[in-house]
Amino acid sequence: MAAGMLTRVSARLRPRPGKRPAYASGLGAALWLLVVVVPLYYLVVTSLRGPGDYMSQGPLSIPESLTLDNYVNVFEVGFLGFLTNSLIVGTGSIALVLLVAVPAAFAIVRSRSRMVRVGFMLFLLGLAVPAQAVIIPIYLIITRMNLYDSLTAIILPTAAFTLPISVVVLTSSLRDVPGELYEAMALDGAKTRQVFLRLVLPLSRPGVATVAIFVGLNAWNNFIFPLVLTQSESTRVLPLGLWSFQTQYGTDVPGLMAAVVLSAVPILALYLFGRRQLLSGLAAGFGK
Repeated sequence: MAAGMLTRVSARLRPRPGKRPAYASGLGAALWLLVVVVPLYYLVVTSLRGPGDYMSQGPLSIPESLTLDNYVNVFEVGFLGFLTNSLIVGTGSIALVLLVAVPAAFAIVRSRSRMVRVGFMLFLLGLAVPAQAVIIPIYLIITRMNLYDSLTAIILPTAAFTLPISVVVLTSSLRDVPGELYEAMALDGAKTRQVFLRLVLPLSRPGVATVAIFVGLNAWNNFIFPLVLTQSESTRVLPLGLWSFQTQYGTDVPGLMAAVVLSAVPILALYLFGRRQLLSGLAAGFGK
Protein backbone atom coordinates (compact mmCIF):
# COMPACT_ATOMS: atom_id res chain seq x y z
CA MET A 1 0.00 0.00 0.00
CA ALA A 2 2.83 2.35 0.89
CA ALA A 3 4.53 1.49 -2.37
CA GLY A 4 1.33 2.36 -4.25
CA MET A 5 1.07 5.74 -2.50
CA LEU A 6 4.70 6.55 -3.34
CA THR A 7 4.04 5.66 -6.96
CA ARG A 8 1.03 8.00 -7.12
CA VAL A 9 2.94 10.86 -5.46
CA SER A 10 5.92 10.49 -7.80
CA ALA A 11 3.54 10.43 -10.78
CA ARG A 12 2.01 13.74 -9.65
CA LEU A 13 5.43 15.33 -9.23
CA ARG A 14 6.55 14.42 -12.73
CA PRO A 15 6.15 17.26 -15.26
CA ARG A 16 3.27 16.61 -17.60
CA PRO A 17 3.94 16.71 -21.33
CA GLY A 18 1.77 19.80 -21.85
CA LYS A 19 2.87 21.63 -18.68
CA ARG A 20 6.57 22.19 -19.30
CA PRO A 21 8.02 25.50 -18.07
CA ALA A 22 8.20 28.14 -20.80
CA TYR A 23 11.89 28.92 -20.46
CA ALA A 24 12.03 30.72 -23.80
CA SER A 25 9.11 32.99 -22.87
CA GLY A 26 10.64 33.75 -19.50
CA LEU A 27 14.00 34.58 -21.07
CA GLY A 28 12.33 36.82 -23.64
CA ALA A 29 10.36 38.62 -20.93
CA ALA A 30 13.52 39.14 -18.87
CA LEU A 31 15.38 40.57 -21.88
CA TRP A 32 12.49 42.90 -22.68
CA LEU A 33 12.35 44.03 -19.04
CA LEU A 34 16.07 44.76 -19.23
CA VAL A 35 15.60 46.79 -22.42
CA VAL A 36 12.91 48.88 -20.73
CA VAL A 37 14.49 49.30 -17.30
CA VAL A 38 18.04 50.23 -18.34
CA PRO A 39 17.09 53.46 -20.19
CA LEU A 40 14.81 54.50 -17.31
CA TYR A 41 17.59 53.82 -14.82
CA TYR A 42 20.03 55.85 -16.90
CA LEU A 43 17.51 58.70 -17.22
CA VAL A 44 16.70 59.02 -13.53
CA VAL A 45 20.18 58.33 -12.14
CA THR A 46 21.90 60.69 -14.56
CA SER A 47 19.48 63.48 -13.65
CA LEU A 48 20.62 63.11 -10.02
CA ARG A 49 24.36 63.17 -10.77
CA GLY A 50 26.64 66.16 -10.66
CA PRO A 51 28.44 67.12 -13.90
CA GLY A 52 31.77 65.99 -12.48
CA ASP A 53 30.46 62.60 -11.39
CA TYR A 54 28.89 62.02 -14.80
CA MET A 55 32.19 62.68 -16.57
CA SER A 56 34.35 60.65 -14.19
CA GLN A 57 32.05 57.65 -13.68
CA GLY A 58 30.36 55.39 -16.17
CA PRO A 59 26.82 56.20 -17.29
CA LEU A 60 25.37 53.04 -15.71
CA SER A 61 27.45 53.05 -12.52
CA ILE A 62 25.83 53.55 -9.14
CA PRO A 63 26.41 57.20 -8.11
CA GLU A 64 28.33 57.87 -4.91
CA SER A 65 26.23 60.95 -4.13
CA LEU A 66 22.95 62.37 -5.39
CA THR A 67 22.03 66.00 -5.97
CA LEU A 68 18.96 68.00 -6.99
CA ASP A 69 20.98 70.85 -8.48
CA ASN A 70 20.12 69.74 -11.99
CA TYR A 71 16.40 70.17 -11.31
CA VAL A 72 17.04 73.61 -9.86
CA ASN A 73 19.01 74.59 -12.98
CA VAL A 74 16.17 73.37 -15.19
CA PHE A 75 13.81 75.96 -13.72
CA GLU A 76 16.46 78.66 -14.03
CA VAL A 77 16.67 78.27 -17.83
CA GLY A 78 12.94 78.89 -18.28
CA PHE A 79 11.43 75.42 -17.96
CA LEU A 80 8.14 76.79 -16.59
CA GLY A 81 7.67 78.94 -19.69
CA PHE A 82 8.32 75.98 -21.99
CA LEU A 83 5.95 73.86 -19.91
CA THR A 84 3.21 76.50 -20.06
CA ASN A 85 3.51 76.78 -23.83
CA SER A 86 3.34 73.00 -24.24
CA LEU A 87 0.25 72.85 -22.01
CA ILE A 88 -1.43 75.56 -24.08
CA VAL A 89 -0.59 73.79 -27.34
CA GLY A 90 -1.74 70.41 -26.02
CA THR A 91 -4.99 71.72 -24.52
CA GLY A 92 -5.80 73.77 -27.61
CA SER A 93 -5.12 70.86 -29.96
CA ILE A 94 -7.27 68.46 -27.90
CA ALA A 95 -10.16 70.93 -27.69
CA LEU A 96 -10.06 71.70 -31.42
CA VAL A 97 -9.89 68.04 -32.46
CA LEU A 98 -12.75 66.98 -30.16
CA LEU A 99 -14.85 69.93 -31.29
CA VAL A 100 -14.64 68.67 -34.88
CA ALA A 101 -14.14 64.90 -34.53
CA VAL A 102 -17.05 64.02 -32.23
CA PRO A 103 -19.80 65.63 -34.38
CA ALA A 104 -18.12 64.29 -37.51
CA ALA A 105 -18.07 60.73 -36.15
CA PHE A 106 -21.72 61.05 -35.08
CA ALA A 107 -22.70 62.20 -38.58
CA ILE A 108 -20.73 59.36 -40.20
CA VAL A 109 -22.39 56.73 -38.01
CA ARG A 110 -25.98 57.98 -38.21
CA SER A 111 -26.18 59.58 -41.64
CA ARG A 112 -26.84 57.65 -44.85
CA SER A 113 -25.87 60.55 -47.09
CA ARG A 114 -23.41 59.95 -49.87
CA MET A 115 -21.69 63.25 -49.07
CA VAL A 116 -20.98 62.02 -45.56
CA ARG A 117 -19.44 58.79 -46.87
CA VAL A 118 -17.26 60.78 -49.26
CA GLY A 119 -16.18 63.00 -46.36
CA PHE A 120 -15.23 59.93 -44.34
CA MET A 121 -13.12 58.68 -47.23
CA LEU A 122 -11.33 62.03 -47.31
CA PHE A 123 -10.56 61.64 -43.61
CA LEU A 124 -9.08 58.22 -44.35
CA LEU A 125 -6.93 59.70 -47.10
CA GLY A 126 -5.53 62.10 -44.54
CA LEU A 127 -3.87 59.16 -42.80
CA ALA A 128 -1.55 58.72 -45.79
CA VAL A 129 -0.17 62.28 -45.78
CA PRO A 130 2.93 62.74 -43.56
CA ALA A 131 3.57 66.15 -42.06
CA GLN A 132 7.13 66.23 -43.37
CA ALA A 133 5.88 66.04 -46.97
CA VAL A 134 3.74 69.19 -46.71
CA ILE A 135 5.71 71.28 -44.21
CA ILE A 136 6.57 73.92 -46.85
CA PRO A 137 2.91 74.52 -47.86
CA ILE A 138 2.01 74.65 -44.16
CA TYR A 139 4.70 77.25 -43.58
CA LEU A 140 3.41 79.36 -46.48
CA ILE A 141 -0.19 79.13 -45.23
CA ILE A 142 0.77 80.09 -41.68
CA THR A 143 2.81 83.09 -42.84
CA ARG A 144 -0.01 84.26 -45.16
CA MET A 145 -2.41 84.08 -42.18
CA ASN A 146 0.03 86.20 -40.11
CA LEU A 147 0.26 83.47 -37.50
CA TYR A 148 4.00 82.80 -37.73
CA ASP A 149 5.83 82.62 -34.39
CA SER A 150 2.67 82.08 -32.36
CA LEU A 151 1.26 79.12 -30.45
CA THR A 152 -1.72 79.10 -32.80
CA ALA A 153 0.69 78.26 -35.62
CA ILE A 154 1.50 75.02 -33.78
CA ILE A 155 -2.04 74.19 -32.67
CA LEU A 156 -3.70 74.34 -36.10
CA PRO A 157 -1.46 71.89 -38.03
CA THR A 158 -1.19 69.59 -35.01
CA ALA A 159 -4.97 69.35 -34.82
CA ALA A 160 -5.24 68.90 -38.59
CA PHE A 161 -2.84 65.95 -38.73
CA THR A 162 -4.36 64.16 -35.71
CA LEU A 163 -7.95 64.69 -36.88
CA PRO A 164 -8.19 61.73 -39.35
CA ILE A 165 -7.19 59.01 -36.88
CA SER A 166 -9.34 60.69 -34.21
CA VAL A 167 -12.40 60.48 -36.46
CA VAL A 168 -11.67 56.81 -37.18
CA VAL A 169 -11.38 55.96 -33.46
CA LEU A 170 -14.54 57.85 -32.52
CA THR A 171 -16.47 56.33 -35.43
CA SER A 172 -15.55 52.83 -34.23
CA SER A 173 -16.57 53.79 -30.69
CA LEU A 174 -19.97 55.19 -31.71
CA ARG A 175 -20.76 52.16 -33.85
CA ASP A 176 -20.81 50.12 -30.65
CA VAL A 177 -23.79 52.13 -29.38
CA PRO A 178 -26.92 49.94 -29.84
CA GLY A 179 -29.34 51.22 -32.44
CA GLU A 180 -32.23 50.54 -30.07
CA LEU A 181 -31.10 53.44 -27.91
CA TYR A 182 -31.33 55.84 -30.85
CA GLU A 183 -34.78 54.47 -31.70
CA ALA A 184 -35.96 54.80 -28.09
CA MET A 185 -34.92 58.45 -27.93
CA ALA A 186 -36.54 59.09 -31.30
CA LEU A 187 -39.80 57.61 -30.02
CA ASP A 188 -39.57 59.91 -26.99
CA GLY A 189 -39.44 62.86 -29.36
CA ALA A 190 -35.78 63.72 -28.86
CA LYS A 191 -34.20 65.86 -31.55
CA THR A 192 -30.79 65.26 -33.07
CA ARG A 193 -29.14 67.76 -30.74
CA GLN A 194 -30.66 66.09 -27.68
CA VAL A 195 -29.57 62.65 -28.90
CA PHE A 196 -26.05 63.95 -29.38
CA LEU A 197 -25.84 65.60 -25.95
CA ARG A 198 -27.68 63.03 -23.84
CA LEU A 199 -26.77 59.78 -25.55
CA VAL A 200 -23.73 60.10 -27.79
CA LEU A 201 -21.46 62.17 -25.55
CA PRO A 202 -21.93 60.06 -22.36
CA LEU A 203 -21.45 56.76 -24.22
CA SER A 204 -18.45 57.96 -26.22
CA ARG A 205 -16.28 58.78 -23.21
CA PRO A 206 -13.81 55.89 -23.82
CA GLY A 207 -13.27 57.04 -27.40
CA VAL A 208 -13.01 60.68 -26.34
CA ALA A 209 -10.40 59.78 -23.72
CA THR A 210 -8.44 57.78 -26.29
CA VAL A 211 -8.46 60.67 -28.74
CA ALA A 212 -7.54 63.19 -26.04
CA ILE A 213 -4.50 61.16 -24.95
CA PHE A 214 -3.44 60.51 -28.54
CA VAL A 215 -3.70 64.16 -29.55
CA GLY A 216 -2.05 65.28 -26.31
CA LEU A 217 0.92 63.00 -26.90
CA ASN A 218 1.34 64.22 -30.46
CA ALA A 219 1.16 67.86 -29.41
CA TRP A 220 3.51 67.30 -26.47
CA ASN A 221 6.19 65.48 -28.47
CA ASN A 222 5.85 67.41 -31.73
CA PHE A 223 9.13 68.88 -32.91
CA ILE A 224 8.85 69.77 -36.57
CA PHE A 225 5.97 72.27 -36.29
CA PRO A 226 7.53 74.30 -33.43
CA LEU A 227 10.90 74.20 -35.19
CA VAL A 228 9.60 75.51 -38.52
CA LEU A 229 6.70 77.73 -37.43
CA THR A 230 8.20 79.53 -34.41
CA GLN A 231 11.49 81.21 -33.61
CA SER A 232 11.28 83.35 -30.46
CA GLU A 233 11.92 82.08 -26.94
CA SER A 234 8.47 83.26 -25.77
CA THR A 235 6.79 80.65 -28.04
CA ARG A 236 9.27 77.85 -27.37
CA VAL A 237 7.77 74.54 -26.27
CA LEU A 238 9.43 71.70 -24.36
CA PRO A 239 10.95 69.76 -27.31
CA LEU A 240 12.71 72.95 -28.42
CA GLY A 241 13.41 74.02 -24.83
CA LEU A 242 15.62 70.96 -24.38
CA TRP A 243 18.06 72.63 -26.79
CA SER A 244 18.88 75.09 -24.01
CA PHE A 245 21.14 72.44 -22.49
CA GLN A 246 23.22 72.13 -25.65
CA THR A 247 25.88 74.72 -26.39
CA GLN A 248 28.73 75.03 -28.85
CA TYR A 249 31.07 73.64 -26.20
CA GLY A 250 29.05 70.55 -25.28
CA THR A 251 25.86 69.27 -23.72
CA ASP A 252 24.81 69.39 -20.07
CA VAL A 253 23.67 65.78 -20.01
CA PRO A 254 22.57 65.64 -16.32
CA GLY A 255 20.57 68.86 -16.75
CA LEU A 256 19.06 67.55 -19.98
CA MET A 257 17.99 64.31 -18.29
CA ALA A 258 16.41 66.28 -15.44
CA ALA A 259 14.41 68.30 -17.97
CA VAL A 260 13.32 65.10 -19.73
CA VAL A 261 12.13 63.61 -16.42
CA LEU A 262 10.10 66.73 -15.60
CA SER A 263 8.63 66.92 -19.10
CA ALA A 264 7.44 63.31 -18.86
CA VAL A 265 5.50 63.85 -15.62
CA PRO A 266 2.41 65.57 -17.16
CA ILE A 267 2.06 62.91 -19.85
CA LEU A 268 2.39 60.16 -17.25
CA ALA A 269 -0.31 61.85 -15.16
CA LEU A 270 -2.57 62.12 -18.23
CA TYR A 271 -2.12 58.41 -18.94
CA LEU A 272 -2.78 57.37 -15.32
CA PHE A 273 -5.89 59.54 -15.25
CA GLY A 274 -7.42 58.08 -18.41
CA ARG A 275 -5.86 54.64 -18.75
CA ARG A 276 -9.13 52.73 -18.27
CA GLN A 277 -10.96 54.86 -20.79
CA LEU A 278 -7.96 54.58 -23.12
CA LEU A 279 -8.01 50.77 -23.09
CA SER A 280 -11.79 50.74 -23.60
CA GLY A 281 -11.50 53.16 -26.50
CA LEU A 282 -8.73 51.18 -28.20
CA ALA A 283 -10.84 48.02 -27.95
CA ALA A 284 -13.93 49.73 -29.41
CA GLY A 285 -15.19 48.06 -32.53
CA PHE A 286 -13.40 44.72 -31.95
CA GLY A 287 -16.21 43.13 -29.97
CA LYS A 288 -18.50 42.85 -32.99
